[in-house]
Amino acid sequence: METQDLWDNLQGELYFFILKSVKDKNAANDIFQNTFLKIHKHLPQLKKEDKAKAWAYQIARNEIADHLAKASRYVPLWDNEETTPQQDADPCCFDRFINGLPHPYKEVITLVYIKGQKQKEAAQTLGISLENVKIRIRRAKDILKKNFKECCKFELDEKGRLKGEPNCTVCNTE
Repeated sequence: METQDLWDNLQGELYFFILKSVKDKNAANDIFQNTFLKIHKHLPQLKKEDKAKAWAYQIARNEIADHLAKASRYVPLWDNEETTPQQDADPCCFDRFINGLPHPYKEVITLVYIKGQKQKEAAQTLGISLENVKIRIRRAKDILKKNFKECCKFELDEKGRLKGEPNCTVCNTE
């Protein structure tokens, strides 16, 4: 089997599968390109040609997961002392909301999103199952979203980023 054969048979449906998953054309194009580079590079390792489609989709899913993991890591909005958080439209109550999470949720959010650990590593660090880590992350995100919507009138845009204006007494006094 040749890379060209896979390209001819899968390019359209694989691209739309990726686009549907990430909902961003630029990211989908990058992931699609990386997927076919890996397919081309590792095609000689494919033992059963009848499994090529499933194998290609698995590569695409891994590329999507890598992209989403990189995109979800916390990156400070400022990187030098001259720039302050207030100058960079930092979400007003972010630290307060993180610190206000119940301890198990705060722990897991800190490890995964602030310290950049993978979820599996966080599970090992905390001595809990990977499923438990995922549940705690989901619940913590739900709490954070609720707090931002109620307190600060922030919303998520189409790319999942916070947008809006602070509208709470804490925000307006800072």
